[in-house]
Amino acid sequence: MTQRVAQRRSTGVRSAAVGSVLALAAGLAFVAGSAGPAAAIPAAAAVRATEGCEGGGSARDAAKAASVSAATAAADAARPRSTAVGTAAERISYSLPAQAPIGLWTESSVTLRTPVAKGGTVRLDVGSRGFSTDSLAVQRYAPESHRWVDLTPATSGSGSPQQAVFAFPLTTSASAAKPHTVALRFMDLDRPGTFTVTASVTDGKGHTYRAPARTATTTRPDASVSGWGAGTTLTRGGPAGEFTLTVKNTTDRAYPRPYASYFAYGAGTGHALTPKDIDLQQYRPGHGWERVRLVAGGCDPGMSATLRPAVNGPLAPGATATYRMRVAVAASAPRDVTAADAGVTAGNGDLSYFSRNLPFAIKGGK
Repeated sequence: MTQRVAQRRSTGVRSAAVGSVLALAAGLAFVAGSAGPAAAIPAAAAVRATEGCEGGGSARDAAKAASVSAATAAADAARPRSTAVGTAAERISYSLPAQAPIGLWTESSVTLRTPVAKGGTVRLDVGSRGFSTDSLAVQRYAPESHRWVDLTPATSGSGSPQQAVFAFPLTTSASAAKPHTVALRFMDLDRPGTFTVTASVTDGKGHTYRAPARTATTTRPDASVSGWGAGTTLTRGGPAGEFTLTVKNTTDRAYPRPYASYFAYGAGTGHALTPKDIDLQQYRPGHGWERVRLVAGGCDPGMSATLRPAVNGPLAPGATATYRMRVAVAASAPRDVTAADAGVTAGNGDLSYFSRNLPFAIKGGK
């Protein structure tokens, strides 16, 4: 993935206030949808864990950017299909799938058959609904350098633009006898909605030709949490509370690197919860209950853990990943800590698309 997209994701992480408790959970990056309509991660634990931290932000951003680059290296190196789209009668043809799952690259292409010389310009007019066009990454494949190149948008200048124009010059000529196809790809980095693309080409001789507009629906897997009620209270040294995180891939694409994580934060008048104060366990068929190690954040008192995989390999369309968890508070947990902010996230690779807060009160004990 090119530097600009990596920087966009790093910026998204900061604006979403994804703190050290999430950053440690397998290098989470960018934004997540809440349990209802999508929004940036609102987890109080993440916000509080970063307060008062000095010098950690740039290091975390660098780590996330490196994670983005490493995770998408194979996709960046892959050569796209160069098959022409449309019919021979069309001067310009444009293709875009009906779905564009969030966090995955969605291939697109434009084929030119009208006589166009080098110096002509291809233009993509993009309109979005449900999210800002600033959250849409667009790239074209440059065959001369064998790499994907970011397209920089021209937007309306508003804080959350719904219209953007992506344009690039042609590097080769085209004609009806020798069509020229440009490979493109899109990625929604934010939330569900739709985006519509109208492709056009200016031939450099004063003529502009347009292809019919195409619309894609940006989707993501459905995720939900059951079993953790409002006002849940755990007793020091007492029984655990249980919950289940269920993720079903309702999109038409496989998510190659599914993950889930748990985070927690709790502070009193003089003490804070540490990993030894929380017993986090995960049930796996054939293995039973297994303890999951919580790791302190770069700035205590936040902590987090990457949950064990619930599926082997990619999360295929229609497949479900189930994470059955239980949480207990140690008898030795500090007495002045009477409540904890906690929660789970789910995502793919370096992008989180779901977050749910699961706070609990702490009482008594032996």
